[in-house]
Amino acid sequence: MKRALPWILGVLILTAVLVVGLSQAGGDDEQEAAPAAPFDLEAARRELAGSPQSLAKLHDQSAQLLDGGVAAFERRLAQLEGTPVVINKWASWCGPCRAEFPVFQQVATERGKEVAFLGLNSGDSTQPAREFLAEYPIPFPSYRDPDEKIARRLKAPANYPITVFLDARGETAFIHQGPYENRQDLAADIDRYLAA
Repeated sequence: MKRALPWILGVLILTAVLVVGLSQAGGDDEQEAAPAAPFDLEAARRELAGSPQSLAKLHDQSAQLLDGGVAAFERRLAQLEGTPVVINKWASWCGPCRAEFPVFQQVATERGKEVAFLGLNSGDSTQPAREFLAEYPIPFPSYRDPDEKIARRLKAPANYPITVFLDARGETAFIHQGPYENRQDLAADIDRYLAA
């Protein structure tokens, strides 16, 4: 029994060390997995104050779902002539769209004084799209495109999400298929395809 006592004590100490270590490691994982703070649209709009007039009009319509079809969308693009434009095609039922919206929230706030951002809500119904924008507000408006007429005009593929980059002349510079997973990738494509 005297010989077994040191072994038993050693096993108990080792078990205690392992339990404490694992619980602390678990605590760190929980902190890393904590949800990000919700996007503050009003703070983003304050940060975008002082934008050129054509861009300020976009920020005034933040998170709105606009009607008007192809004609209204093309009028907006004409008003943005001379400014590069990033158009994000999304739908409320699209999981990857939901995952990438925080990237657009952040980058549109950071770059919205020099680049125009527009949303294109395609293949969707109005009420779910409005609910989506209430949950994931963005500092720019989206146009309703339920039958994808605007998307076809832009030559945007039928899958989701799609991001179309128009240069300052209004010419398509690049079409990105799939979601942006981080702000660095979206910012890099803006710099690559829309640099003056």
